[in-house]
Parts: sequence; structure tokens; C-alpha cells
Amino acid sequence: MKSHAIARSIDRVPNRWLRLGFLLVSAALLAVVFALMGAKLAPAQAAPAQTTTAAPAAGAAFNPKDITATWQGTLHAGRDLRCVVKVTKDDKGAYKAVFYSIDQGGQPLPIDSITIDGSDVKFALKLIGGTYEGKLSGDGKTIDGTWTQGGNPLTMTLARATPETEWTIPAPPPPVVPMKADADPSLEVATIKPSDPSRQGKGFGFPGTHFVTINTNMNDLIAFAYGLHSKQIIGGPDWFATQLYDIDGKPDAPGRPNLKQMGIMVQKLLADRCQLKFHHETREIAVYAIKVAPGGPKLTKTTATDPGQQGFFFRGLGDLTVRNMDMAEFASWMQSGVMDKPVVDQTGLKDKYDFELKWTPDDSQFQQFRGTVPMNTPPNTDPNAPPSLYTAVQETLGLKFESTRAPDDVIVIDHVEKPSEN
Repeated sequence: MKSHAIARSIDRVPNRWLRLGFLLVSAALLAVVFALMGAKLAPAQAAPAQTTTAAPAAGAAFNPKDITATWQGTLHAGRDLRCVVKVTKDDKGAYKAVFYSIDQGGQPLPIDSITIDGSDVKFALKLIGGTYEGKLSGDGKTIDGTWTQGGNPLTMTLARATPETEWTIPAPPPPVVPMKADADPSLEVATIKPSDPSRQGKGFGFPGTHFVTINTNMNDLIAFAYGLHSKQIIGGPDWFATQLYDIDGKPDAPGRPNLKQMGIMVQKLLADRCQLKFHHETREIAVYAIKVAPGGPKLTKTTATDPGQQGFFFRGLGDLTVRNMDMAEFASWMQSGVMDKPVVDQTGLKDKYDFELKWTPDDSQFQQFRGTVPMNTPPNTDPNAPPSLYTAVQETLGLKFESTRAPDDVIVIDHVEKPSEN
């Protein structure tokens, strides 16, 4: 049976679930998210030291064109999100900055680039696929601009803060220690309820001390629990694919569970609350096989030192970052979140790798999320659009996806009921 790969560790991305409209991130985060969320989540980064911007010395001339300062503004994204941008200069006089979404935990996110050209101010956070473009006012006290992430532009005015007006950035939450490797956890308290049809996004996570899912159907839950693609689940009723549920449960063992332990918790939950019974079979089914392309792999071994710190996250459709994963794990997550058929690893590669992959999705991809995540894919006529997945995998990774048939594990449903009431 394939094993899932960790989508994000609890130290990877800041804070809680982000839903469509909550376009920012905070930094505490999800242990596992196989879903492409409507809002982007940031990967793990070493948190930069928080910096403060000193007020001009007494008698010093104020330069309205110098944006070295603490800037703050509110983004109206379904709910009000207060944002802080602390701008300083490095020893060469170039601007550098750190971004905080203080209503989502306030974890520091490094800004990759920040520039000012005349009155035009721009900065970008590649980590979450966010950009801001605005106009600096003549008096240098405000920047009127637009925040864009995931194709959703929202207006936001940043004001230069003073020591008296500066918002307090919350202290980061304490890190959650890993659950003991030999723990066999269950969800001692769990609620299962129909999802809010107005909420978009889909995923599994471990924010804080709770295991959480949003907009997950029974195919999602079984696939997650047993490391399968939905097409490896045979004999489920029609509602398996249509009825969406949110789950919130607290493990009965302390610490952050690993992915295997999360799967065990969901297995037990399905057996208890859905009376799920099934049996395994091996059948020859249609799959995508990942193989080494002619010329050999173009992969870089991971720099991660902690085996538990893995990442599989999207900044947008077809904009994937992978951290500290082997090819079997990569195959498992591609089948979970992207491909329309199971994916098997036939590369023979055993190392773990870091890489980025950008492609233009076709209609066969991300089917698991259609209806729960906005599908803003670049049109095929866009001359600047990335290539197809199959071309990108070969050109970037030295691998290839091959459509074939192969023996693979399936589970056949013998009995199941809709989740019992909480």
C-alpha cells in the first residue's frame, strides 16, 4: 500500500486554516494539507528576527520618499485582516522587509523584494504568491495600493505607523512537539458536520492541537486514511463523492502526530462513526507511472535535516514546491491532489529531494478540488504560460509521466453508513 507524504508540517506554515477570501497566511500551522486551498499557505522558513524601525532622531529631516518605517493597513478579505510591513535597509542601503498578518497569528514572513520607483512601491512574497503594488503619497505617510494573491486583487492602504499608533504583533505560539513514534492515537473528541456550502478550499491539517478537515468527502477521507487515490476505492455509494464534511478532533495522545498516525486516527474514526468495513484486493488498473526520462534525473537532494519537516504545497494551480520528499511520496501526493488516476513510482530513486515545478494544468488535473477551489488556470493561448505538466516534469526534473496499466491495491467497500451525529 502506498504511504502518503506530509504536505506541510506544523512548523511549516503559519497559523490556522485559511479559507477563500482569507488570502494571507499566518505562521504556526498545519501538519498535513494535501489540498490546494483557495487561500495560499506559506511553507516553512526560519523566522527572521523581528525588527523595529526607529523614528527619526530629534531634529532630523523627514524624507517622505524614504519608506524605511513600519507600515500597517487592513485587508478586507471576507473578514478584516490587519497587516504590518516592517521596512529597513541592509548595510548596502537596499530595502528589506518583513510581513505580518497579525490576525492570523502574526508570524514573520520575509518579503523577497521591495522597490520604490518614484512614487511606485512594489513588494512580493514568493512564499505565498502574494504581491502588493501601490502609490506613495506626496507627504510619504500612506501607500494606496492593491494586494494580489491567487488572482484575487484587493485594495489596501498602508499607513506609516508611529510608536503611538503601531499595532502590537502577537508573540508566536510555542512549538508543538512531535507525538511519540510508538503512539497509536485515536480522536478522543471529534465532531463531524456537513460543510458550509459557501466556504471554498479543501484539506487536512493539524493547527494547534486539533486534527481538522474542511470540505472533505468520504472518498477524500478513505484515500487519506489508507494512502490511496479515489479510483482505488471500489463499491462506494453515490454520496461518497458529493457529501462534504468538516471534522474537528483532538487526539488522545499529546504532541503533533506524524502522517501515519493521522491516517490511523481517521481509520478509527471511519470505523466508529461510519461503520466502515472493506477488504483489500490487487487489481490491474489505469495509472500514471513516474519514470526517469532519457538523460537522467535533474534532482537536487534535500537540505533538510529533520525527516519530519516535509512540504508539498501550491502557491497557485500548477505552481508546486516540494521539500524533503522521495519519489514514492511525491507520487502519492500527486495522486492525492492533482492527477485523475493513481500514480506509481517506477523511478528506482530512493533519495529525498527539494524542487519546484511550474506547469499549466489541463482539465484532467485537480478534479478533486473542482467545486471547492476556484480554478483560475492560465489560458492555453497565453504565450507566457508554463508548459504542460508532462513537459515541465521532463524539462525540470528529468522524469516523465507515462500512462499505463499496473497491478495496484484497491479497497472494496463491504459496508458503510453516513457519519453518526456528534
